[in-house]
Amino acid sequence: MGNQALDVNPPNADYNLSTHGSSWLWAVFSLFAVSLLAITAWTIVTPRGTRLFHHIAIVVITTGAIAYFSMASDLGATPIPVEFRGNGTRQIWYVRYIQWFITFPLLLLELLLASGLSLSDIFTAIFMSIVLVIMGLVGALVTSSYKWGYYVFGLFALGYIWYVQYVLLWHGPRTTVAAGGAVRSGHRLSSFYLSFLLLLYPIAWACSQGGNVISVTSEMIWYGILDLLAGPVFLFFFLTKLRGAEHPAYGLQSGKYTGNGVGVAPTTAQRNGVAPATTAGSSTGPVGAGAPFTTGAPVAGPTAV
Repeated sequence: MGNQALDVNPPNADYNLSTHGSSWLWAVFSLFAVSLLAITAWTIVTPRGTRLFHHIAIVVITTGAIAYFSMASDLGATPIPVEFRGNGTRQIWYVRYIQWFITFPLLLLELLLASGLSLSDIFTAIFMSIVLVIMGLVGALVTSSYKWGYYVFGLFALGYIWYVQYVLLWHGPRTTVAAGGAVRSGHRLSSFYLSFLLLLYPIAWACSQGGNVISVTSEMIWYGILDLLAGPVFLFFFLTKLRGAEHPAYGLQSGKYTGNGVGVAPTTAQRNGVAPATTAGSSTGPVGAGAPFTTGAPVAGPTAV
């Protein structure tokens, strides 16, 4: 039996996905699925307390796998009249924008959390990545030439992200957390790699949903390659470069308890949920004149994650 996705879910537009395009999307879905299994196994064997970047990768790859399953099944698209190069309607894949709405901010978060940038810079860069995706979706759904106004807004958002990446690329030795020369160079290479890929997305948009220059199948091939490179390939490379990093230096470990190993004993107030957890050497009482001061003592029991 061959690929029957388009027989079960017939195309809903004049410019639509072909059977060969659907087969390509199934191949991309398979690569995402295999990558998900691999990154999940890698996460399991990674020590607790150093899994944050792996967990972000799991979310990104899981979202990509679901999106490509939908598109390979010819689901998640709506017909929109084309502006250029003919008449009729073209499939606009809103499920792809749902994927990017989740994955683009997380990819930036993965990269920027390992940098020395301030939280305000990280927050703004993530916000701009959301703006970039939403402008692409709104522009693709607009049938008039006003879609290009949203395209320009998206380019502005991308420009800000590029500015943040510029800070990492050219000032990385002074801003990146001191986790070793190999880790720092790998981080800068990852930043350049992701910045270059992000530049190719608006070009693909202009040639497909914007200008109707290429077919829907060609669009799927273009975006599929980009999503694989910006998803599994980038994440495996980035996580490999972080293997030699001292994760406590990032300040991202939690002070909560997992019930095994050695950690800091919670106070009675913490057990009752009325005081925050503490780590060894931190104060647990109120601070002020005459206030009692206590220090958590290491005991056999729960450990930080």
